[in-house]
Amino acid sequence: MNSQIIDTIKQFDTIIIHRHVRPDPDAYGSQMGLKYLLQHNYPNKRILAAGEHDFTLDFLDFPDKVEDADFENALVIVTDTANTERVDDQRYEKGAKVIKIDHHPNDDVYGDIVWVDITASSASELVYELFTYGRDHENWQLSNAAARLLYAGIVGDTGRFLFPSATQKTFEIAGELIKYEFDRTALYNGMYEMERNLLHLQGYIYQNFKMDKSGAAYVKITLDILQEFGVTATETSLLVGSLGNVKGLKAWVIFIEEETEIRVRLRSKGPIINGLAKEFGGGGHPMASGATAYSWEEADRVVERLIEICSS
Repeated sequence: MNSQIIDTIKQFDTIIIHRHVRPDPDAYGSQMGLKYLLQHNYPNKRILAAGEHDFTLDFLDFPDKVEDADFENALVIVTDTANTERVDDQRYEKGAKVIKIDHHPNDDVYGDIVWVDITASSASELVYELFTYGRDHENWQLSNAAARLLYAGIVGDTGRFLFPSATQKTFEIAGELIKYEFDRTALYNGMYEMERNLLHLQGYIYQNFKMDKSGAAYVKITLDILQEFGVTATETSLLVGSLGNVKGLKAWVIFIEEETEIRVRLRSKGPIINGLAKEFGGGGHPMASGATAYSWEEADRVVERLIEICSS
């Protein structure tokens, strides 16, 4: 698979890399890390990163401005995106060929070349694997900028190596990446430091979450609460794991109300919850998934199903 991907990359002068909407560090890490990896080894190619920028990821990097004309005869690579509807910038279909690189369950099989490995901790880990193949067969080199982004993606998707998805291979890759020159302390600060208002909202979550005897828990963050604390819906992504340290908790859901919908953020310490996410139009990993609800009544049904899952 790696050889097929690299052979395809060599055939195109323009390569446009996409990732999913509402990006997290692995979305940026795999997308931007691949961009800098390819730029370093193919300086004569035009490598662009597409998608809307998320200001909470300013510390990582910024996507490029991609014009419609750029897609003509371009290779498109989509990283860290399981479903076509979640691809940020739907113009990805305008490319001449599409490669999918992902570590989520392959429920939506799209692309001319599909590399999906659900045993990988992150899409960034897969990009590093692509690099090692390129290093061994094409004399590829990894720049410091690419190493920093891939490391950020791995750290983000493994919860600082606390999640079961962090395998021996993950630690070995991380050990290789920290040999490169980048400021890990500054990177961690960018990923995990929070403004005081966000910390206050975290306190609200601790004080107001509800937990069922089954080990299922939930908390509802309404628009009024967001406004009270001066926090945007996007910024709350840093708080999704807040309940993970609660003793006796099996799985939890945090609801974030927006103008037209309610974000459903599901996390688990054991029970499989990506099936539940699919029931409500979402998806993701067995223990970290997301979906969308369109009323608080629908949100309550998510809670009911989560309780059933944790009770079984």
